[in-house]
Amino acid sequence: MLRTAVIKTPAIAGLLALGLAGPCVADDVNGKKIFQARCAICHGANLKSTGPLANKSNPPTPDLTTSAFRQRLNDYPGVIVSSVILRPNGDLIPRTLRENDVKMPPFAWSVQDFRDLNHYISGIISKQP
Repeated sequence: MLRTAVIKTPAIAGLLALGLAGPCVADDVNGKKIFQARCAICHGANLKSTGPLANKSNPPTPDLTTSAFRQRLNDYPGVIVSSVILRPNGDLIPRTLRENDVKMPPFAWSVQDFRDLNHYISGIISKQP
């Protein structure tokens, strides 16, 4: 039971940070910058899992433009992005980077960074057919 509570904590924190923290303005320029620096290596610039490490993780990097992912993003706005980044129970991202000799500098995520990244990703996904 404790494990379930721990797993949900990042999702709850993300929801609070993105949805309930009051009015805010998301910055797509910062969101794009963060995505390109920290996410595109796996997800690709087009979010379709076309990055150089896309097929080097297990499970493989998901295509973020699918209707299933779009639905999850609509159902849980902000939670998906923050829960993947903050997950305390898995090391898929760091392990994949380590196994492929990719060095990524540490990054101190702010609430605004989560908002910006979520807004940027949501904007691209919403334009998909």
